[in-house]
Amino acid sequence: MSPISLDLLRTFLAVHRTGSITAAAQTLGLSQPAVTAQVKTLESALDRPLFDRLPRGVAPTPAAEELARRVAVSLDALDEVVQSELPSDEAVHLGGPAEFLCEVVMPMLAPLVRDGLRLRTTLGLADDLLADLAAGRLDLVVSTIRPRVRGVHADPLYDEEFLLVAAPSLGDALRAAGSGIGPRTLAGMPLVAYAEDLPIVRRYWRTVFGRRPAMAAQIVIPDLRGVLSAVRAGMGVSVLPAYLCGSDLDAGTLVTLADPEEPPINTGYLAVRSGAQARPAVARARAYLLEAFRADPLF
Repeated sequence: MSPISLDLLRTFLAVHRTGSITAAAQTLGLSQPAVTAQVKTLESALDRPLFDRLPRGVAPTPAAEELARRVAVSLDALDEVVQSELPSDEAVHLGGPAEFLCEVVMPMLAPLVRDGLRLRTTLGLADDLLADLAAGRLDLVVSTIRPRVRGVHADPLYDEEFLLVAAPSLGDALRAAGSGIGPRTLAGMPLVAYAEDLPIVRRYWRTVFGRRPAMAAQIVIPDLRGVLSAVRAGMGVSVLPAYLCGSDLDAGTLVTLADPEEPPINTGYLAVRSGAQARPAVARARAYLLEAFRADPLF
């Protein structure tokens, strides 16, 4: 068998980690036909299929799983050597949910930025960001779900508490009804939500009230900061993370409508791509964030 080039192995590993010819092509800066051709060349050289084609993406065969196990560590180590030769002022590419990244993470990173850290950010949903991380388009991701992606390591970063809140006028109106604040009284109130399927509200209702919410959203704003503004203005009730509405609660511009013994908690993670954490700038940002969150009493 003729020698197999490192380029073929890198292409194979990108397809294996992303589960997609298209995503691997984007990661490698190649055309989709070029990636397909390289995979076929490798399959021909090894005389065995490496991927089963699916309606969306590809699935690795047992031969591919074994090959990935054998080459991934060495290729990542080689990439680390190459990355170590990059200029020390390389940018760190960080992804996360828009509200949390802007309201919490950016202020935390201010000392590193003043000290020379170059930062590029991508805002979005956890699944998309983790796919970008595995594909090499991001270095670090603050994720609201535990990553289960090949080539990605994650540490628990924070616990966020969710609160049922309203403007004081709506809170007073609910309490004046005299029957207590519960699913039945809340069903008659306008609801402000992040999305039509009420992901945050639905989780709160199940945890605190033991049932799904009976009402539909009157206002949908796909940014929690917009939800906060609407609730503050008296447009309805909603469920928001404590980090986002804490200052309003302290100022009295919002009130909590319930005080459950076990409020809903969501754990966030800091995920890093294998190989990227060996780069000095990425390692420094990751270590700094882990320490900063451990020291923050809010989390």
